[in-house]
Amino acid sequence: MLEEVERWLSSRSWSAADRPLGRLLDAKRQTGRTVSVVLPALDEEATVGVIVAAIRGELMTETVPLVDELVVLDSGSTDRTAEVAAAAGARVVHRDGVLPRIPALPGKGEVLWRSLLVTGGDIICFVDADLREFSSSFVSGIVGPLLTDPDIQFVKAMYDRPLEAGFGGPAGAGQGGRVTELVARPLLNLHWPQLAGFVQPLGGEYAARRSLLERLPFPVGYGVELGLLVDALHTVGLDALAQVDVGVRKHRHQGGQALGRMAAAIYRTAQLRLTRGHLVRPRLTQFDRGENGFIARTTEVDTEERPPMAEIPEYARRRAA
Repeated sequence: MLEEVERWLSSRSWSAADRPLGRLLDAKRQTGRTVSVVLPALDEEATVGVIVAAIRGELMTETVPLVDELVVLDSGSTDRTAEVAAAAGARVVHRDGVLPRIPALPGKGEVLWRSLLVTGGDIICFVDADLREFSSSFVSGIVGPLLTDPDIQFVKAMYDRPLEAGFGGPAGAGQGGRVTELVARPLLNLHWPQLAGFVQPLGGEYAARRSLLERLPFPVGYGVELGLLVDALHTVGLDALAQVDVGVRKHRHQGGQALGRMAAAIYRTAQLRLTRGHLVRPRLTQFDRGENGFIARTTEVDTEERPPMAEIPEYARRRAA
């Protein structure tokens, strides 16, 4: 590990408990900064309501007004995600209703990018909508450094990711995050060694200043977390990045083929940042066993990226209003 990274680990890695809510509220009042929380959601009716209720009940009260805005951005759910989220107290926005002149593409990064247009906070906190046993410290933990330290621009959550039995190995802490360990971590260590200290580089819980996010391109699909992390490093430098330990993260695990598609998209995102040149549009072929042998199924690998939001005229007009 680079000496620079060792120093960074000691100075830019914290626990959520290091910044009590009282300290965060004092900092928020002093700075006047506002906080928006965004939950990208696709068919998450089983979990989204509990997450929304916890944030509203613990961080959006008269005595604890840490979060100013809570938005669930629905990317085309076919279940009751929108209804459940609204009933729990979130403002629900459908992906296709945001910036309609640009047809929406499928993918998590697409809705995160569009969320910049429908939120107003100076600090934006992203939280996946499939978390189980959710704690509001996921939010307070990662927005904390942004409220208390003006030099911090981007904060990732770090946590244990227990893997349930039946998903490729024995159950237990530290067994989750298979794409992280097999793809993302080797890529980062080999090509961006300054980022080797991030425990969960692909985690979906992170917060950043709007002034940074609006300057970054957003991969539309699975590669968004790696892309934002790498581009944030190049834009503001390692010392502006941080991570906060929030405990344990439990969520719905993906099957092997879904992980393969995720891995291909993440590799492609890294490849684009290494070359920034024209590459053949990649495809990924996987195999299922059918009645008469193996059946090949080929899917496109996410390659599209949205430009920095600061370049979108609608966004500029909204921010100027």
